[in-house]
Amino acid sequence: MQVLAAGLTDIGKKRKTNQDAIYLNLDKNFFIVADGMGGHNGGDIASAMAVKCIPEYLTEHYLEDPIQIMRNCIRYANAAIHKKAKHDLKLEGMGTTSVALLFKHDTRPESNGQAVVVYLANVGDSRCYLVNSHQLYQMSSDHSLVQEKLALSIIAGIGEYTRENAAFDPQKNIIVRTVGFEENVEVDVFTYKVSKNDMLLICSDGLHGRVSDRDILYTINTHVPNPSGCTNENLQTAVKALIDLANHNGGNDNISVILVLAK
Repeated sequence: MQVLAAGLTDIGKKRKTNQDAIYLNLDKNFFIVADGMGGHNGGDIASAMAVKCIPEYLTEHYLEDPIQIMRNCIRYANAAIHKKAKHDLKLEGMGTTSVALLFKHDTRPESNGQAVVVYLANVGDSRCYLVNSHQLYQMSSDHSLVQEKLALSIIAGIGEYTRENAAFDPQKNIIVRTVGFEENVEVDVFTYKVSKNDMLLICSDGLHGRVSDRDILYTINTHVPNPSGCTNENLQTAVKALIDLANHNGGNDNISVILVLAK
């Protein structure tokens, strides 16, 4: 299965620096978006370290169990970022989100080596979406205060706090889990068996915080109406259109987008 990918990071309209970082490796089909913690010292350093350390670990351990690789590569970055912050008081409190995708053939005997699986790891509120048959599905779970409020509302059966409430909650930018802020970090890892023409979108909250899921899907479908005939140029156009839309809607934050298509 061939993989096409395009990615772009943009400073947005309101920030003085870009604290996001992205990484694309088409040789290993590995992709990362990292969003340095806004309002903290060294957010740009933390995100840059994440997209450096995570691939370092993956390259060294590539033949090991993919689920463990994905969990441990972010833990490896967490340790490096936390250590740097401890030894430089100017960087105290820095951290970053990380969402990473790895596409690999399923090596289990029952798959005959034919199936392709995407391994998704995330910490923070950068997101991964799946576009399948022109429908959009959020695959990752935000590690944010508003997500905890939403989960509590569902568990309690109250139903008073909804995704619409979360979108306008003044606390929506408060994240409860980051890479580098604490000595240890819990990493969410998911797997998904990839089908031909599936698209995976990973992005920082500069996109999903300014553009609704409906408009994200509409933009992708407009620029990639026929995934089977999609080219890298089509993907690049879609990525640029998503960033332009986030900027049109205010561009309050840095915006990072990677779009990957399984051919």
